[in-house]
Amino acid sequence: MTTTPNDPTTARPGRPPVVDLATWQAARDELLVREKAYTREGDALAAARRRLPMVEFDGTVEVVGPEGPVPFLDLFQGRDELVVYKHMWYDGAPHQGQCEGCTTTAWHVKDAVYLNARGVSYAVLTTGPWDEVAAYVEFMGYTEPWYSVRDVDAPVGGEMGYLTCFLRDGDRVFLTYSTTGRGNERVNGSLGLLDMTPYGRGETWEDNPEGWPKGDSPCWSWRSDAAGNPTWGPTSRPIPQWTRPEATPVQTLGRQSHHH
Repeated sequence: MTTTPNDPTTARPGRPPVVDLATWQAARDELLVREKAYTREGDALAAARRRLPMVEFDGTVEVVGPEGPVPFLDLFQGRDELVVYKHMWYDGAPHQGQCEGCTTTAWHVKDAVYLNARGVSYAVLTTGPWDEVAAYVEFMGYTEPWYSVRDVDAPVGGEMGYLTCFLRDGDRVFLTYSTTGRGNERVNGSLGLLDMTPYGRGETWEDNPEGWPKGDSPCWSWRSDAAGNPTWGPTSRPIPQWTRPEATPVQTLGRQSHHH
């Protein structure tokens, strides 16, 4: 949440047992064995991804950006690889009414310089009409390229909420990988850091010791009301965007009822 406890001296219920350093180190070393196995399995999965087949499609299909319609090929910016995030869109909704999960994902990729250094470009695609998208991007302060793929077929358009990878060979373009749901978590460094802390993400599904603080639903990290209380209700907004100065004067909260 964006707020701090009213009384920071009040301890949360449930704490790890207190031991001496040697006992802690032994427990830590035991866990490290499992962590290394997890890392190696992750490496094996990445190796399997690199061995997936791919699907060719028409790279001249047009998407709409700041300069108007451009061929999808332009998103590669001359590089061989491209990662896109497909950001859901609610037509006509206020900025704070856009998708909480997509806002979280987009917020964590505000600079693709390290991708670029490996020959990979990055862009965000969404089904929103360009005039709405442009206003939202400006409001959020995003610096990576956004494009509208309204009425564009998959794999460029289609269902949103996915991280998708493409490969270019000259003017030929291929779909190589796509993931959604918790597959998108790889982008979100905040969740990775929270997973290292004693109280984790603070969500109900987590396996916590007896007596630990009761978690909230995933909206805890995605939406809150103006007071910082987790909610998906009509007064809610995605938390990350509200670190922006432009977001301070609240004209309207939540989602409008007429959008899909």
